[in-house]
Amino acid sequence: MKRVGVIGAGKWGEALAFALSEKNEVIITSRTVREWPNFKSLSEVLACEYLIITVPAQQIGKWLKENFIFSGQKVLVAAKGIEASSGKFLNEIYAQYVPDENLCFLSGPSFAAEVIQSLPTALVINSVSDASAKEFAALFPRFIRTYVSDDVIGAEITGAYKNVIAIAAGICEGLGLGHNAAASVIARGLVEMQRFGKAYGAKDESFLGLSGAGDLFLTASSSMSRNYRVGLGLASGKSKEAVCEEIGEVSEGIGTAYALHEIAMARGVYLPIAAEVYAILEGKSPQQSLRDLIER
Repeated sequence: MKRVGVIGAGKWGEALAFALSEKNEVIITSRTVREWPNFKSLSEVLACEYLIITVPAQQIGKWLKENFIFSGQKVLVAAKGIEASSGKFLNEIYAQYVPDENLCFLSGPSFAAEVIQSLPTALVINSVSDASAKEFAALFPRFIRTYVSDDVIGAEITGAYKNVIAIAAGICEGLGLGHNAAASVIARGLVEMQRFGKAYGAKDESFLGLSGAGDLFLTASSSMSRNYRVGLGLASGKSKEAVCEEIGEVSEGIGTAYALHEIAMARGVYLPIAAEVYAILEGKSPQQSLRDLIER
């Protein structure tokens, strides 16, 4: 048995701790103390050989600077997103603290509520180190099928971008536009994220597999998705602040939409769906955005 530490005791952190405990000794920590038998101090968790970190993208830079000390641990990043304040991908942020060969990134379709029920799931572990990816893959339980990939940037882009498309899909549902429109948004969203990924050298197979199409279809078609629920709220005329307060959880698609807007402006990449999601978050009418998308 391996000793695995999970940092972040939200729903996803709790689900991963549950899943990994089938084959390993798992301890967990978070900013708020929880009444769990396996809840430990941050220092004890950081001493584990294997770390799973679920701290959200918009908070991880500050958290690493204030809390993380590298002592040879292998780290699996289990969050998705782009830092809005800097436009940095998670691998760029983590690279300041952890060597690339010790870093892995988790991707693929995975609702925490289903993982914690031991329902069948397939995930991808992405790393420049095949050995590190395979070590993490071996930690997962029988009900989770793991694949390994070396396309870190592809996993980063698909994991972040699909949340923005999920907001757009939620807006479609909230406006009552029907299944045709929803399917069109998801399909064109996949094309859009792939176009964005090519600007960074991501591999096509990442967009057509679990990390891309798989995670996008899941996140953009179910009210179990926080980002989809953000879209539903925006469609009803609520502000992003009101929607976030109502959901009560971090919705990474919001920060990522702002990051994508800045990147698109700087690099001249054509991202029509992401651009309209950003505009709606800034107060544009969803109905007007729909008209602009159709007539562009």
